[in-house]
Amino acid sequence: MYDLIIHGGMVALPGQPPALLDIAVSDGRVAAILQPGGDAEARDRLDATGRLVLPGALDVHVHLGHGNDISFPREAADAASETSAAASGGVTTIIPYILSAKEHSEIFDEIRTVTEAGSHIDFGYHLIISTEEQLAQIPAYIADYGVPSFKIFMNNRGGEGQRLGLPDIDDAFLFRLAQACAAHGGLVCPHPENIEVVHFLRDQVMAKDPEGTNGLASWNESRPPFVEADAIQRSARLARAAGAPIYMVHTSSGEALDAAIAARNEGVDITIETCPHYLTHDITWEGGTVGKINPPLREAADCDALWRGIESGAIDTIASDHVHRGIAGKDGGVWKASPGCPGVETILPVMLTEGHHRRGVSIKRIVSLVSEKPAKAMGLWGRKGALSPGFDADIVLVDLDATYTLQKDDVKSNAGYSIYEGREFTGRVTNTLVRGVEVYRNGQMVETTAGHGRYLRRSLNA
Repeated sequence: MYDLIIHGGMVALPGQPPALLDIAVSDGRVAAILQPGGDAEARDRLDATGRLVLPGALDVHVHLGHGNDISFPREAADAASETSAAASGGVTTIIPYILSAKEHSEIFDEIRTVTEAGSHIDFGYHLIISTEEQLAQIPAYIADYGVPSFKIFMNNRGGEGQRLGLPDIDDAFLFRLAQACAAHGGLVCPHPENIEVVHFLRDQVMAKDPEGTNGLASWNESRPPFVEADAIQRSARLARAAGAPIYMVHTSSGEALDAAIAARNEGVDITIETCPHYLTHDITWEGGTVGKINPPLREAADCDALWRGIESGAIDTIASDHVHRGIAGKDGGVWKASPGCPGVETILPVMLTEGHHRRGVSIKRIVSLVSEKPAKAMGLWGRKGALSPGFDADIVLVDLDATYTLQKDDVKSNAGYSIYEGREFTGRVTNTLVRGVEVYRNGQMVETTAGHGRYLRRSLNA
């Protein structure tokens, strides 16, 4: 007897268009894919009639912090609010970053415990590498903590890292990180910007627009696409020389995408990520400084180029770059406002609305972008990312034709706002299961599932 059978829905199996099937769940995993209408017995049944049944989405680019600090969660409530937001949008796994100048083993266990205490969904962690002590511990981070993915801020030069409490680094440091990843089974995740050129351009743009009157246009002009593209080609070449795979975060422009594709064509083992806000927003957005993000929102032509990258298969993953600072951080004009925005709860709704309904992107392709490819890139395939026997029963039910307008009061992130407020969506998540347990049911969080989430050790060599 199975624990649960989900029946009546159109199920998206790996690499296939949705089909009418039933899913059997036991011990928190997919036990079997069944033909509809069979006589299999189960302790519980969930009727998915009229709905699409998807594997849970993985958001592998999240900043989970505390208040205005995006370094890491400090208490269980930090994880509870943001994983509620995730679950309401069909995300069943997140991988946030730990940002610290401390050697990570000093703080990792405490962060894991705090996150597990509040999280409704499963999670891993990336580590940001900025010091010699951290770099020396790469083998231990991979072997002892199951963390094989490492972010490096290429823009931390000339004092730029002081805002985040991190020291300056250089290209040699990046290359040494790539060598360590190649030797021990790690993945390099660089934030790509040529910051020396950015500093020069910023001074020029600020001289022309000292009050930031031109808002998002000035922010984009101060950090234009070519500084992103330059760092992409440079980091990709260093990774290839070291023999390491590279994961290119938050690709924001057509020029950056072209640089990443060129690296792939030259033999670099590269995974290309973009974010929903780069697909839906540009420098003309009426929300102004609320849309200050780094890399910046770009021109409308860049949005179109990224959609073409999705349609062609060049882009591998969609992630949110979720930052849950409050809206007060956007005060002071574009030069003083904090960068970033919340987005974990709108990844799947954006892809269903803007991708599937508006542009005809197939459900199969969307599942690849938000579930399959992120799981494969981050060492979770076999557990996460697909509705297949043996995988965790991370399952999302979607009313594909339901329409709704996102209002401020709907936002579950403690950021308290969304850049999608007032936007109409088509395709609504109704139920989210994590390892067979409903954490979001009929449009409402199951609050008692705070603490259900578990830490995920990962390996790229599995």
